[in-house]
Amino acid sequence: MEIMQSFPILLFNFKKKSEMEHLQRAIPVLASLNIHKTVQFYKQKMDFDKIGSKDEDYAVISRNKVEIHFWKCNDKIHPENTSCHVHVLDVDTLYTKMKNAGVFHSNGPLKIQPWGVREFAILDEDGNMIKFGQNI
Repeated sequence: MEIMQSFPILLFNFKKKSEMEHLQRAIPVLASLNIHKTVQFYKQKMDFDKIGSKDEDYAVISRNKVEIHFWKCNDKIHPENTSCHVHVLDVDTLYTKMKNAGVFHSNGPLKIQPWGVREFAILDEDGNMIKFGQNI
């Protein structure tokens, strides 16, 4: 197993040189206790500006090249035990914006991780944790 020096999507390179790249991207599907409130939070606090689909049970939102799906659940244990990671450019500026919006995670300050990523974490209103990181 060879660790890639720059990993915009994957941490490990398992692909053989002769294989086609069938897998193109992953989209997180996070839990929401209230789809409408979740979409409003991501629009107002985190500047997600596109809504691809939304009803009472499911929503698709995006910002730049990041798309997140949400499914309606009735038990807070799901969002409180769910997370995803988003690779970004200029993590310092994004951190300042998220901190000013009041959505940063008190246990997830901006710091350099041992795996070579400068990252921070936020919590949405349901408890989903999203980590934003930039390769260093």
